[in-house]
Amino acid sequence: MNAVKAKDVDEYVAAFPADVQKVMEQVREVIKKAVPQVREVISYDMPGFKVNRVLVYFAGYAKHIGFYPGAAAIAAFKEEISGYKWAKGSVQFPLGRPMPLDLIARITKFRLEEDAKVKK
Repeated sequence: MNAVKAKDVDEYVAAFPADVQKVMEQVREVIKKAVPQVREVISYDMPGFKVNRVLVYFAGYAKHIGFYPGAAAIAAFKEEISGYKWAKGSVQFPLGRPMPLDLIARITKFRLEEDAKVKK
């Protein structure tokens, strides 16, 4: 896990090198555009994006951005993430390749649909 301890997402992103910051800001913006009502939180020492519950998290690492949408989203998008390293609830997007921003947006919207089914 990354070692960044931050009070908010701005501070979290600022702790990384400029090239990684740029990519994290792209991911952050695409999540916020996909779900405009989302609120940013720091949870588990990483940025989380929440409506009722946290929809998705991301984290910066030396060679990738970890994206954490949960097991149901990974299963639903298994075909599209097959070219990346992934696990039950996460996927790693390498920093040396273009970020799949459209895929991140669609996964985030999928998670919003799941979140809407949760009692408030």
